[in-house]
Amino acid sequence: MEKKLVLFLDFDGVLHPDATYLVRGRPILRADGHLFMWADRLIALLADYPDVEIVLSTSWVRDLGFSRARAYLPVELQRRVVGATWHSAMGRNADGFKKSSTWWDDVSRYEQIRRWADRAKVHNWIAVDDQPSGWRNLELSKLVQTDGATGLSESKTVGDLKKLLQGSTL
Repeated sequence: MEKKLVLFLDFDGVLHPDATYLVRGRPILRADGHLFMWADRLIALLADYPDVEIVLSTSWVRDLGFSRARAYLPVELQRRVVGATWHSAMGRNADGFKKSSTWWDDVSRYEQIRRWADRAKVHNWIAVDDQPSGWRNLELSKLVQTDGATGLSESKTVGDLKKLLQGSTL
């Protein structure tokens, strides 16, 4: 059995409300609170699971780049990040020019995650996201769906994630 567990992590609607906009190249939260205001809940939960790795499954990586998106996370989460579903090479043609639209832009979050997992040959994975559309019924059990307005602030959602972590790391 595969020991490592990969957690696909969205930012908006998970670690803060889904009300984030880019203003002059910087993410701004247009809701009560602050960016990553619920990250501490994820940090506390993952403390019991030191082998869990994180793959960023957020549009922040496409908009800001991998390093910059990762840098917004608290250090405790940054250390766990091993990749992202988006890679900058996806946005360039063979001649190096930027594409206006990509495969990644036209598919569901589930398809983005599934592609990364397949390419990395990772079978033991879960996701926390507020976008459930496009998920195959067979793998809905791998998704902890958050409410876009409340994310990980809800105890039930954190409890659902804890159960999934426990079941996936046995």
